[in-house]
Order: sequence, then C-alpha cells, then structure tokens
Amino acid sequence: MKKLLGLISLLLLASCFNVERNCEDFRTGTFKFETYLNGELVTSTFIRNDSIEIEKFQGKTDTSSVRWINDCEYILKNLHPKGMSEEKAIHMKILTTNKNGYTFEYGEVGQAKKAKGKVIKVSGD
Repeated sequence: MKKLLGLISLLLLASCFNVERNCEDFRTGTFKFETYLNGELVTSTFIRNDSIEIEKFQGKTDTSSVRWINDCEYILKNLHPKGMSEEKAIHMKILTTNKNGYTFEYGEVGQAKKAKGKVIKVSGD
C-alpha cells in the first residue's frame, strides 16, 4: 500500500512540472528580443511569417529565410550576409512558452555552443 501511495504521489508531483510548449502560437507575428551587448540592454524587433524573418536592430534591417524542422525548431539563414560570420545558419529551439512569449536556445548549426534568450510577442496571429 505504501508503494502504491508513493507511486501516485510521485506521478502527481511529476505532472506539476509539465513544461508548456505551444510553439505553433509563435510561428508568425511581431516579436521583441532584449539582450545585453557590452553591458548595455539593447532591443531587437522582428517580424516572422512561415518562411521569412525580418529583423531590425540598431538601425539595420536583416532578412533571413526560416526553415521549420518541427513545431518548436527552425533554421535561420541570412539572405544577404555581409561577412563570413553572417553566412552561418542558426539553429533556433523554443524551450518553453507562456501567453506572452517564449524562452529559446540558439547556436550555429553543427556547433555545440548554445545561448539562451527570451522573446516577447508584440502582435500577430
């Protein structure tokens, strides 16, 4: 009886930690991303549809193709790279979602090094 009660308690506890991942809610729209660059908080905004992402950052606009791997992962490839570092594709993975945005990790395709960030959905579908 104690084992059964322990198992039920464990299952109830585990169900409390389900991570929300409604990635399809963030496939398209207008988004805001904040990060620290050289100790200063900077903001990037981007508009994404199913296959294109247009980002505005510090007065510059970049356009990237979007190739979805599954509902929560996609590959970004800069369409007009200005240097070798911009030619590398970026793997994006949505880790968790909430009603306002999502947490994600990203890194160059084929590289183990990843960084994390948070995005807020400003408007859209």
